[in-house]
Amino acid sequence: MIKNDLNAEDFMEENLNEERTEENTKTQKVLELNGRKFILVGTAHVSEKSVEEVTASIETEKPDCVAVELDEKRRESMEDSESWRKMDIIKVLKEKMGFLMFANIILSSYQKRMGLKTNVKPGDEMLAAMKKAKEMNIPLEMVDRPIAVTLRRAWAKNSLWGKCKLLSVLISSAFSKEEVSSEQIESLKKENEMDSMMSDISGFLPTVKSVLIDERDRYLASHIWECKGNNVLAVLGAGHLPGVQKYMEEIARGEKQTDCSDISEVPPRSLGSKILGWLIPVLIVALIVSGFVFGGLEAGKKMLGSWILWNGVLAAVGAIISLAHPVTILISFIGAPITSLCPFIGIGIVAGIIQALIRKPLVSDMEQLSEDAGSLKGWYKNRILRVLLVFLLSSLGSSLGTFISGAGLLVSVTAFFDKIVDFVKSIFIH
Repeated sequence: MIKNDLNAEDFMEENLNEERTEENTKTQKVLELNGRKFILVGTAHVSEKSVEEVTASIETEKPDCVAVELDEKRRESMEDSESWRKMDIIKVLKEKMGFLMFANIILSSYQKRMGLKTNVKPGDEMLAAMKKAKEMNIPLEMVDRPIAVTLRRAWAKNSLWGKCKLLSVLISSAFSKEEVSSEQIESLKKENEMDSMMSDISGFLPTVKSVLIDERDRYLASHIWECKGNNVLAVLGAGHLPGVQKYMEEIARGEKQTDCSDISEVPPRSLGSKILGWLIPVLIVALIVSGFVFGGLEAGKKMLGSWILWNGVLAAVGAIISLAHPVTILISFIGAPITSLCPFIGIGIVAGIIQALIRKPLVSDMEQLSEDAGSLKGWYKNRILRVLLVFLLSSLGSSLGTFISGAGLLVSVTAFFDKIVDFVKSIFIH
């Protein structure tokens, strides 16, 4: 009901808020649980309307707390426009986060391209939520899992085939020229659109869907629940609405706990994985040694040469395709046969660091990172992206070389397999 003492401006503002609220119900879930009210505002991360809806919802609801689908590090990088200056590509490679950075850059570039149609940068609705909350003196909570943990879990929990599919999806999205209209972006907030997308992801990459969606639904729901206050407004991607609602209702009924420690860390490598990491190098060395012992000097030299050539040449080819510096190519060739026998470091890390030291990234490379990641030419022009290319392709080359040369060594051993069997028998007989 409109109060009689409202002036024309107040009347228009109240009507506008009513219209916004009616529109927002299409992308909001209002939950009344255990005497508390939770408003889940679903957004598309490059939607202009989402920015408006988030701001209007906070103004209208005046919640006790605003929860945002970000972690603290992403919040800092979004609020600090100069954060890109602090990036150290060599440190990233040393900490074995090269693939994580590769995936993150591609995903950011893809979202940025989607936002070009709407003149909205990825995450603008999150920034709008934080800005409005600060203006209204409302406490803010970051309720998402750190992106590094999420991507590492997605990688670690995948099989070799799953990792290959994930890599293919990332690479194809990096160079996709598909045009996305503002209407298509807005449709991302519709539940039926999201259901279809989640179904596709689940079928093609079930492990990735489990980590990126299901686990984060649980994590978000638990941390939203733990926010202080009886009226909490949460801003999150529309795809999370159904899952978060489900988990929060289960928490309210006492069927689920808010403890997420089991999904808050990268799963440790299994014993089998650790053993396999050492088993392959030990097997390779054993095969080459057996060549010298049972096949003679020539056979041993031939097997050793095959190992060195396949590993070194294919790693060097990867570096060449990356248009790496000649020194980097040489290091890739020399280092790959050695690093392939060491589970602690790969040739991609070594080659990437050498490339970064020789062709040091410039400020302009950091400034143009997202833009350059959207084209093949950009990956070769940008020195940071070139380092990641060297890291990725030399690693792939060396891995391929390991499998090919390993298979070749097994074939070579068949020529003197009888001698090996006789030697083993002699040990157990005597």
